[in-house]
Amino acid sequence: MSEQIRLNKFLGTNLGVSRREADNLISAGKVLVNGKPAILGARIFDDDEVVVEGKNILKKQYRYFALNKPENYVCSRKRQGDTPTIYELLPADMQDLKSVGRLDKDSSGIILLTNDGDFAFQMTHPKFHKIKIYEVELDRDLQPLHRQEIADFGINLPDGKSKLGLARLEDSSDKKWQVTMSEGRNRQIRRTFEAVGYKVMKLHRVSFGPYSLSGLKPGEYTEFNI
Repeated sequence: MSEQIRLNKFLGTNLGVSRREADNLISAGKVLVNGKPAILGARIFDDDEVVVEGKNILKKQYRYFALNKPENYVCSRKRQGDTPTIYELLPADMQDLKSVGRLDKDSSGIILLTNDGDFAFQMTHPKFHKIKIYEVELDRDLQPLHRQEIADFGINLPDGKSKLGLARLEDSSDKKWQVTMSEGRNRQIRRTFEAVGYKVMKLHRVSFGPYSLSGLKPGEYTEFNI
């Protein structure tokens, strides 16, 4: 048997309205389920027919993409000055997708794109602890004491303590590190290193939860299923 979903959530997702607005449509008798007037609090199955004001409402098709964001692109929909946005890399039929887990202009790597709000919430809310892995290059060698501060004790930032997992990327260099984290505060990695006197020269996200770049070149994207 298919899974049930609350009718007002279905209407909200597929009509682009709030759940309160969906409830108002139901209360006004404008919603039919399998030819019968719907009631508040109703749940429906995937194969139920939902009609609103005479129009058959089809289930929205969710889409999921991974993009390898290049440096010097922003994740917003509007340009910031002359800086292009990631949407300039995408075709017309992907312009409605929202970015999940933003990267700043100077950073590169995996960005997820979707029209599924529940998926975006589960990937970004701190309570779900989605692990993200980055490759970071510093302006100078990271000293052992600072490494211990960041990885073992955490660095106090204005918006709370920041603790990062650290592993060397290359045996011969203390400038290049793999950084692991489950949070996603604004510019957190850069601010953490800056707090102990380092500048991040390159920041590249290679994985986000179970999703990775999988050989995508900068600017390339691929669709996936969940």
